[in-house]
Amino acid sequence: MKTVKEVMTVQPAYVTLLDNVYEAAVKMKEHDTGFIPVVDAEDHETLIGVITDRDLVIRGYAEKHSGSTAVETVMSKEIISVSPSATIDEAAELMAQKQVRRLPVTEGRKLLGIVSLGDLAVRNLFADEAGEALSDISRHLH
Repeated sequence: MKTVKEVMTVQPAYVTLLDNVYEAAVKMKEHDTGFIPVVDAEDHETLIGVITDRDLVIRGYAEKHSGSTAVETVMSKEIISVSPSATIDEAAELMAQKQVRRLPVTEGRKLLGIVSLGDLAVRNLFADEAGEALSDISRHLH
């Protein structure tokens, strides 16, 4: 059975607590993603939070924060992550259960990569599970 490690995106773009909301948005644009991990500024691998494009809108701009606002103001500190040894089924199930489309892949608190519903679907691995997870997420959002 395929594992998360086999389909995850390695070396994802990230920001640190030294970055601001504008810098996070620019990285999202540059890397064509709506999800940026926040890592420790010293080791650049300890995961301390995540920022989604929705976080930027809801906690940032809708709250009238400027682009120079620290990422800590808008980031999600409750991190839902998955182990690189988890199966694709386990990742899809976790995404559906937690209503998320992307998961940081970690060992302890060390960021190894990101796995998304797109990774599951694009690789044609367990397309039914990826579709079911997306369906579950969409159903809860609407």
